[in-house]
Amino acid sequence: MPFDTIFSWIIKKRIDQIEHFTFNPIVTQKDVWDSLLDTAKETEIGKQYDFKNTSSYRGFKDKIPLHTYEDLFPYIEKSIAGEENVLWPGKTQWFSKSSGTTNAKNKLIPVTNEAIQDCHYKGGKDLLSIYYHNNPKAKLFSGKHLALGGNTSVNQLNEGSYFGDLSAIIVKNLPFWAEIRRTPNRQITLMENWEEKILKMAESSLKEDVKIIAGVPSWMLVLLNKILEISEGKSINEIWPNLELYMHGGVNFDPYKSQFNTIINSSKLNYYQTYNASEGFFSLQNENKADDMLLMLDYGIFYEFIPMNEFDGTNSNAISLEEVELNKNYAIVISTNGGLWRYLVGDTIKFTSLSPFKIKVTGRTKHFINAFGEEIIIENTDIAITKACELTNASFKDYTVAPKYLSGNEKGAHEWAIEFVNPPQNINEFITILDETLMSLNSDYEAKRKMILEEPILNILTNNTFNNWLKKKGKLGGQNKIPRLSNDRNFIEEILS
Repeated sequence: MPFDTIFSWIIKKRIDQIEHFTFNPIVTQKDVWDSLLDTAKETEIGKQYDFKNTSSYRGFKDKIPLHTYEDLFPYIEKSIAGEENVLWPGKTQWFSKSSGTTNAKNKLIPVTNEAIQDCHYKGGKDLLSIYYHNNPKAKLFSGKHLALGGNTSVNQLNEGSYFGDLSAIIVKNLPFWAEIRRTPNRQITLMENWEEKILKMAESSLKEDVKIIAGVPSWMLVLLNKILEISEGKSINEIWPNLELYMHGGVNFDPYKSQFNTIINSSKLNYYQTYNASEGFFSLQNENKADDMLLMLDYGIFYEFIPMNEFDGTNSNAISLEEVELNKNYAIVISTNGGLWRYLVGDTIKFTSLSPFKIKVTGRTKHFINAFGEEIIIENTDIAITKACELTNASFKDYTVAPKYLSGNEKGAHEWAIEFVNPPQNINEFITILDETLMSLNSDYEAKRKMILEEPILNILTNNTFNNWLKKKGKLGGQNKIPRLSNDRNFIEEILS
């Protein structure tokens, strides 16, 4: 019996389970909450906060404070040193080097066996399950799967403990059925030199029958363009005519979609979005052509949310899933089977549906611009630059924005630094569209534009400026992302210099 047929049969049970939690979301989350507290009640943190005698959500909030990474680091440090039963029962073997939006400091996020099996791998399998459910004639397992991760080297912390990018941990623990369909081989996948790895991946996958590709859009474009360069091909579907699925995440896909359509001229290709981080696999697209994601409620993660208009770091008041509202910006708080307790992830989301619970990622709690009271978030700038590119026949690789502060009698402004693939012919038109779109999306920005803000300032960067900046900081690779919005000028000054 063909593998695709076997897999289609296996996934039916999981589809029933997914449908169960979509119809019973609050009960499912209560079950997860109960299980987490019961499992960790004899750990160091469980004893400190009396998990054993915590029987209500109100008591949970009263006893256990919100945590940043710095707050949990003393516990994580003990786990790194090999101590057992600190944040989670037993010894934690794996720690994910969380890069996210680029800064000078890496975090080591504990990744327990439960988090690997019941969260990260479960998310990957569920996406395929949902895809087969939506596309019964899919033949993904008759060809190869190409995943472009970050730096996939693994480093030893001490005896029995290791750290690396999440993609490294995933590769090291891949089940056999995923390993046999992967391309390129493990030796190339685990190469540390990013530029050399891109070249080797392109060369080795040219003649494969690739059915699935997965990775951050900005970096996937680098690989696909390298494949076209060395093959002298005009489109990817000439090289991989059976390419059927692109699983993407990490950044908003909309600004990149026109570039993918340019180099992959195929009606066969479906785009599916995921929201997966070192801290957990949170959501995935559950419908063809959807632009939002189903919040996955049975992965060993208990969710809380903080309205961003009330956000005050660890002093904030979080609410449960049953209290959220549509189209309101929230910071995410998680308690997980990875040993993170009431942890501020740093991402912001909004709910697009409450039955089932579906979300869009809107930005970061620390990456926004509010230098003049304008409250611009990444969702605003992504939409604006996408529209400006569409209407001026331009395309871009990446961008960053920072405030230009008031000086004397001069008004302030937002200063953009953009690395274009195809720059607009009329720069002034591009700036006008960018500005007008932001005003239409954000009334606070519109009000400040009439008072103290000039139109945006645009810096066009030379090719590879962002890559060179990342390389200089030792962060060139698939899981590192450019900081798109800043409330200060540190990033933009470095990049412009």
